[in-house]
Amino acid sequence: MTVGRRIVVTGATGNVGTALLRRLALSGDREVVGIARRVPPRGSEPYRHADWVACDLGGPGGSRRLAEIVEGADAVVHLAWAIHPRRDDPPMWRTNVAGTRRLLRAITTTGVRRLVVGSSVAAYSPAPRWSRVSEGWERGGIDGSAYSRGKVWLEHHLDEFTRQHPGIAVTRLRPCAILQRDAAGEFAAWLFGRPVPGRWVGARWLPLPLWPHLRAQVVHADDVAAATVAALDRGVEGAFNLAAEPVLSAGDLASALGGHRVPVPRSVLTAASGLAWRAGVHPLHPGWLELADKAALVDTTRARTDLGWTPVHGAVETVTALVSGLRDRAGTASAALAPEPATPLWRRWAHGRWGTPSHQSQH
Repeated sequence: MTVGRRIVVTGATGNVGTALLRRLALSGDREVVGIARRVPPRGSEPYRHADWVACDLGGPGGSRRLAEIVEGADAVVHLAWAIHPRRDDPPMWRTNVAGTRRLLRAITTTGVRRLVVGSSVAAYSPAPRWSRVSEGWERGGIDGSAYSRGKVWLEHHLDEFTRQHPGIAVTRLRPCAILQRDAAGEFAAWLFGRPVPGRWVGARWLPLPLWPHLRAQVVHADDVAAATVAALDRGVEGAFNLAAEPVLSAGDLASALGGHRVPVPRSVLTAASGLAWRAGVHPLHPGWLELADKAALVDTTRARTDLGWTPVHGAVETVTALVSGLRDRAGTASAALAPEPATPLWRRWAHGRWGTPSHQSQH
């Protein structure tokens, strides 16, 4: 049964939030309230389809403001999560932990009866390398990844929340890596930073250092949005894994990315990544490599049966869409998904803040 008209979405300008607004705009039968720290320009697509409220979930005055925003909502979709923030962004814990606690408190005090939360396969403990796990797999996370540990905290906090508030229906979506063309600017900043322009991705001469036995699952943001709407429409509770097919090997990723694969042991990549991150040369903390190597592969049977969910985009198509976006400097009017700046390479290097990490640690 479809929930009521008023839907409040946190993190509505991000990767999944943007895709969700596109999806909800197709029907036009819901009033969507978007919450963001940086509100997008009025009239821009797809953000014009929501009413916007500027709110920092973990910032000063966030608790009172959130209660005002969610009052009268039929459902809340919680997507706000600091994934790989820059050093000058709010600390991860403030957005992820303090922000989530405040939002859940606001939900209980205002009588909202429906909550859909963006969790992650990163919450799962490592599994046998090529086995797939269902939603009942242990949620112990990956020790070397702050993102993973944060999602473990989220899962256990939701466990306690559902025990204390059984009248609130909670759905947890656990996607793997979420990609789309419009997120190219965000991924360029996360993965490459100043030294490597995103437009270089896909060039045959660009080396791709990938370790043997790497395997990865991806899913398109539009398909995660479709699962979110299905969860709202069907009113189902519990957890749902989301991933597209097939599982990608190192060779598959190299083919989809279009560069020249260079097999490198993960230990060597980890050491090099740590040095480059500390020196501010490269934004990618080595904790992300540990997560990529140890993340469990997931089975999506429950999403397909209980949500009626079938991903429209295959894994290879999803990666190539991101690559296309990187080469074309794709993005949106959202600050979170802004296109990569068209800055000359010499200026990118000259204005770099060398000697200090550009992004927060994953330790």
